[in-house]
Amino acid sequence: MFGISFSELLLVGLVALLVLGPERLPGAARTAGLWVGRLKRSFNAIKQEVEREIGADEIRRQLHNEHILSLEQEARKILNPLQQQPTPAETPITAATPAPAVSTAAVEPAAATVSAPVTEPAATAAPAPHDPTPAPRAP
Repeated sequence: MFGISFSELLLVGLVALLVLGPERLPGAARTAGLWVGRLKRSFNAIKQEVEREIGADEIRRQLHNEHILSLEQEARKILNPLQQQPTPAETPITAATPAPAVSTAAVEPAAATVSAPVTEPAATAAPAPHDPTPAPRAP
C-alpha cells in the first residue's frame, strides 16, 4: 500500500525492540494493531458513505432528468394539436368545398348566365417563405 518492503519493516521492528524493550513491545504492537484496525474501519466507513452519496446523487439526477423529460413530453402533447391546426389565412380554397345549389327551373333567362369558375391567382416567381431555393433572376 505504501510501498514498504520487507526489509524496511524488519528495520522498523528492530528499532522498536531496541527503544521499547522486550517487555513493552507486545503491548505496543497490540495497541498499534488496534489503531491500524480502527483507521481502516473508519476509512472504509467514509469510503462507503461517499459511494452511497455519489449513488444517491446519481439517482437524484436521473429522477430529475426523467421528471424534466416527462414535463417536456406533456408540453409537446399540449402544443402539437395547436401547431397542427392551420390558421384561417393558411387554409387553401379547393374544389372540394361544395358550391351552393342553384335551381335552373326557377331562374329567369336573363339571370341564367353562368359565371366563370373562380380560380386561384397564378403562382408568382417569388418562392414561398418556407422554400430554401432562391428566386429566379429576371433576364
